[in-house]
Amino acid sequence: MELEMARSCDVLVIGAGIAGIRAAISAAGAGRRVLLACRGNIFSGSSFYPGTWGLGLIGPESEADEADLIESILDVGRGMADRELVTSFVRGITPAVQELTAMGVRLKEARDQSQREFIPCFDHKHRAWHGLRFDSLREVCGRELERRGIALLPQSELIELTRWEGRVSGVVLWSGGQFVWVKSGAVVLASGGTGGLYQRRLTTGDVCGTGQWLAAKAGASLVNLEFMQIMPGYFHPCPNTIFNEKVFRWAHITDEQGAEIISDPGLLEERSGHGPFTSRLADRAVDLAILEHQGETGVEVQYRFAAGGPLPEFVKTYFDWLEREKGLTAGDPVFIGMFAHASNGGVQIDSQGWTGVPGLYAAGEVTGGMHGADRIGGLSTANGLVFGGRAGLAAAAACSDPPQKTQPFARWHIPEASRKGELLRSLMTRHALVLRSREGLEHALKQVESLRKGPREPGGSLEEAAASRRLEAQLGTAWCVLHAQLRRTESRGSHFRADYPQEDPAQAKPVCIQLSNTGGDFDDLYES
Repeated sequence: MELEMARSCDVLVIGAGIAGIRAAISAAGAGRRVLLACRGNIFSGSSFYPGTWGLGLIGPESEADEADLIESILDVGRGMADRELVTSFVRGITPAVQELTAMGVRLKEARDQSQREFIPCFDHKHRAWHGLRFDSLREVCGRELERRGIALLPQSELIELTRWEGRVSGVVLWSGGQFVWVKSGAVVLASGGTGGLYQRRLTTGDVCGTGQWLAAKAGASLVNLEFMQIMPGYFHPCPNTIFNEKVFRWAHITDEQGAEIISDPGLLEERSGHGPFTSRLADRAVDLAILEHQGETGVEVQYRFAAGGPLPEFVKTYFDWLEREKGLTAGDPVFIGMFAHASNGGVQIDSQGWTGVPGLYAAGEVTGGMHGADRIGGLSTANGLVFGGRAGLAAAAACSDPPQKTQPFARWHIPEASRKGELLRSLMTRHALVLRSREGLEHALKQVESLRKGPREPGGSLEEAAASRRLEAQLGTAWCVLHAQLRRTESRGSHFRADYPQEDPAQAKPVCIQLSNTGGDFDDLYES
């Protein structure tokens, strides 16, 4: 079938989290006609995840601190982050924050930033710390979107990146119960990470993990896909709420029989220094114990606070939020387990957000290269601000006017797409979350390949066709993730192989994946 052009614009931004909002405002500020489309609502994605008490944003304290932050990112990244990209990233944080505050966005500042709880995850010192206020961000950026005449298209899901003579020329969206083709001079992809590939995830439902595959099919490279931040979160009450790692030092953790599963206070103290799981520290034993005993209901956590003295500010803020938003007090037991959270890898970009594919730019969690095997806390937000702004400007400068009038689009459906999607998420949760092994990864990969090669039938309802396109892209991204995890025969940062539990110095280089521009199968799987 041929899709008629439904809309056209100079720059089309996919995703309405921090990176996408920032890209749209920047592109419009350069005088371009901008359309912002997203699968959920405007101000959505993991940037606005409701299961967390706040969104941290860190940067260098001064110009003198920039060099230390660069080296710290590279050290925590364990050889997986690109030095040139990291350097450009760090030098862009302060200007990006200043632009945000100049627009009128109010940031939350700590009353006493010297408290150790304000040292970012995996870092060794205090940085310039800010809390991003969701209400202020929505108010100010919402006003800017309107003032700059940016067209908004919420509840519109990316289905396909279209191309004209090797250049990305627009997208097919599932919007309003129809497939629509939007022609664009350039596209900025800010569709989020791979959390949607897992059953247990601390992400919003609109983050479905399709953008990586669609970008790869268009010719982009994928890097560091095996590195995902895996976090403890609540099974109940208030399911899918992020657990504040700072309280681990007071935690009494028991299994369903009431037996304590972690008795070493030194491990709990170390574990309180970072939110995500890492294989490179001894406190990985805490996460592995939780995983071993969590079952379907989680392990129980109660707190043993020292008598006398106030709680640290960061911790008190967390408990105040829990009581206000979730109805929980510090005395209430909670049941936690391990969840997929945020991707450290994705579409490879340069310092301006270009993917190497003409007309295609990317920013935010869908990208990789500026983070490594582990990521310092607060840099995900900074990533969206810095590269979102740059990608919007670069797309505005490079957009063209493709002469297309219609777009070919094949309509088909995958039988039982919903059931197969649940099977995919089950496979990824079981074999590609914390505990990874050759046996498990090969089993998952075999199942994913079988699903990918399953029947495609013509026709079907439009809803079935849209669900099938989503599943196809999720299977493609999962296929790439599993290959990257299988290829890395070591444990490094957030990637843990139970059959290779130690870091291997010989593997201190990223795994990059590049697909054929036309076939959607491997052209080359290589390390660079």
